[in-house]
Amino acid sequence: MNNLFTELENQNKQIPLAELMRPQTLEEFMGQSNVISERSPLLNLLNTGRLFSLILWGTPGCGKTTLARLIAKRTNADFIELSAVTSGVKDIKDAVDKAKESLRAGIKTILFIDEIHRYSKTQQDALLPHLENGTLFLIGSTTENPSFQVIPALLSRVQVIRLNTIDDSSMKKIIMRGFDYLAKNYLPMDCESGVLDFIINLARGDARTALNIVENAYYASDLKDNKRNLTVAIIEEICQQRNTRYSQDEHYDCASAFQKSLRGSDPDAAIYYLAKMISSGEDPRFIARRLIACAAEDVGLADPNALTVAVNAYRAVEHLGMPEGRIPLALAVIYVAKAPKSNKAIIAVDKALSDIANGKDYPPPMHLRDSHYKDAEKYGFGAGYVYSHSAPDEYQQFMPDEMLDVKYL
Repeated sequence: MNNLFTELENQNKQIPLAELMRPQTLEEFMGQSNVISERSPLLNLLNTGRLFSLILWGTPGCGKTTLARLIAKRTNADFIELSAVTSGVKDIKDAVDKAKESLRAGIKTILFIDEIHRYSKTQQDALLPHLENGTLFLIGSTTENPSFQVIPALLSRVQVIRLNTIDDSSMKKIIMRGFDYLAKNYLPMDCESGVLDFIINLARGDARTALNIVENAYYASDLKDNKRNLTVAIIEEICQQRNTRYSQDEHYDCASAFQKSLRGSDPDAAIYYLAKMISSGEDPRFIARRLIACAAEDVGLADPNALTVAVNAYRAVEHLGMPEGRIPLALAVIYVAKAPKSNKAIIAVDKALSDIANGKDYPPPMHLRDSHYKDAEKYGFGAGYVYSHSAPDEYQQFMPDEMLDVKYL
């Protein structure tokens, strides 16, 4: 009965075009010439049959899962695939047992864990002894920076390979392969000028997204004279909203680019990163805090009003909420970006903090110490202090004796 259900399920299964179009060999793998190309170090290693554990780090749809499967195929290794979302320590133990069986038959095993950054420390720890003794080899995939999401003990046992978003030239070939497959296996088609570029722009380096658009657009297109007619308008209607990719890693990268654009007095770039963060659902209060930090650190004394503008933008965002809050944020971003810059304040305070951290931690001179309590006079605290408003021209020492020659400004 179970076999019957499985057979019916397979008959009714609709395999996505993106799955059908997966490369079958490393030579067909496109868009990652920095990693897989003729005589690349990784390809040379694989051609020797050598296996090693690695983590593939890259954006969605850049080929992480495909590359892992092709590595297993090239090295004739068993391939066990787990998702960090649905698996746990028990699944790892089951995979280890299967790997041990394969080893007795002289076959190596690759354990592929999709979204490995979602594994807890305990789950990641469970992998360590089996990588250490060579029972299996790990290939993890992640969209997040492994330095932040993977425990150091595991990172020390793997190689991290960064995959790029797929370039436009490779994307064009992938999209054309998708259209050719559909036209060959179903009905022929005509494509309006501009369709390819439009899909490339929508997909933003994500091959899976591109092929999903290809598939949906093909079946949604007009049918005339037994031929599909695909237009940009049809794709626009299907893909009404373009999703902005924004991982935790990009959260930090965008915030960094935003602040550096403000510091570099480029209002156009600063507005661009502001828009990217807003459209990605970033907390506007986080954006406003970055703006306040820049106004204090980078504009500083050159235009003290910039700090007031930035703080007011934060308050405005709290009162208005979004989307209206984007307007005071934009005003403040342009003001801070165009303002003259001076980092004297941060340099001064950091230099003083460094001096104190390095042992120059001295008490104030006796005449500056607090004298507002009963026994202060007995200890000589406050003796000889001159009220500066009464005698602004009279010299008195404010620095500790040991710091008299130090200047922070």
